[in-house]
Amino acid sequence: MIRMRMGVLDIGSNTGHLLIVDAFRGAPPVAAHSYKEPLRLAEHLDAEQNVTAEGIDRLVKYVVEARSEAEDKGCTTILAFATSAVRDAVNVDDVIAAVQQASGLDLQVLAGPDEARLTFLAVRRWFGWSAGRLGVFDIGGGSLEIAAGADESPDVAQSMALGAGRLTREWLRAGRTNAELRLHVRSTIADEAGSILRGGSFDRAVATSKTFRSLARICGAAPSSEGQYVRRVLHKRDLSRLVEELRTMTPEAISRLPGVSPDRAHQIQAGALVAEATMDLFDLTELEICPWALREGVLLEHLDAL
Repeated sequence: MIRMRMGVLDIGSNTGHLLIVDAFRGAPPVAAHSYKEPLRLAEHLDAEQNVTAEGIDRLVKYVVEARSEAEDKGCTTILAFATSAVRDAVNVDDVIAAVQQASGLDLQVLAGPDEARLTFLAVRRWFGWSAGRLGVFDIGGGSLEIAAGADESPDVAQSMALGAGRLTREWLRAGRTNAELRLHVRSTIADEAGSILRGGSFDRAVATSKTFRSLARICGAAPSSEGQYVRRVLHKRDLSRLVEELRTMTPEAISRLPGVSPDRAHQIQAGALVAEATMDLFDLTELEICPWALREGVLLEHLDAL
């Protein structure tokens, strides 16, 4: 059996997250350590969509610290990747070069469909073949990923510029109304939904990552302290009620809700609008929350290639 301690370094639009795991080929990886830092790269973009000097400095500092953390924990391999905020930046090459020069790490930038595909892989491995045709939804800071299929690779994998951080910055903080944002979200998803719906209904509809986990927790799902094997579900009726409540709440009040971290509280309203639109347009009454997502997908594909 192949065994090794590995680090998976995820540079997201909101957060930098180093997950250190003990990996076993043919068995689930076991989390050994986690090191996170709120980077908010999606909010460190200038008018020309360049990552600002401050944003690059924050990123480089974190990556250097994360590499040191991984080495201290005995990692022999670090898989480093970036998603929407870096992917969509005009100066993406400068960002990658700055990270490589300071840390020696080769930061791989994932295309949106690859992000959806790898998240789907993680969900498939978690639930297994008995889950049938899966529909997988992931709201990040910069983008919304949707994938569907009955096999280990999805039939269709899509990425849309509907991340909670992006929408907060470009719509809510720019003075656009809630109604305008709602229409933008729904029309964008509707334009892309046909290729997913053409393959048929889902035997299991699944949501992953922080925004969906937070929404499910607010709506009554079990806290993380109860372990990853507890079944957690986000119900449409509870989410619709929450969307109405969030319209009049301040970020400070939202940060006091269960499952919401202060650094993400300002994005929950936009994230909830995307989640509700997704459930409406795909006619879903509930979404089951999967504890595995993109980081696990990257790791699993790497192990498969060994």
